[in-house]
Amino acid sequence: MLRLGAVVMRVSAIDRARAFWSAALALEGAPHQPAFLLPGDAAPGTRLHLDEEDRMHLDLWADDEADQRVQVERLVSLGARRVEWDYPEGADFVVLADPDGNLFCVIA
Repeated sequence: MLRLGAVVMRVSAIDRARAFWSAALALEGAPHQPAFLLPGDAAPGTRLHLDEEDRMHLDLWADDEADQRVQVERLVSLGARRVEWDYPEGADFVVLADPDGNLFCVIA
């Protein structure tokens, strides 16, 4: 069986990206690996691997539409920005960019 073990994301400054994504997703830095962010309390889950070469986008799932609105505003307050997007009718996602311009979606 396969599982998602890591997401690799290209960033221009690992320290800045680590600060944003650790606050956004409540992740902790891996000992002796500043580019790896892990779920807290040794909980199982996907690792976020920050990389200055590769590029990726994330889909972040909210509990419902109300939670989606709250999460979008929280992420914007942390430094994300809303992205102009041609949304299809009935879209259940909001496209944002992190401080490095990496696109990600918050999905209800």
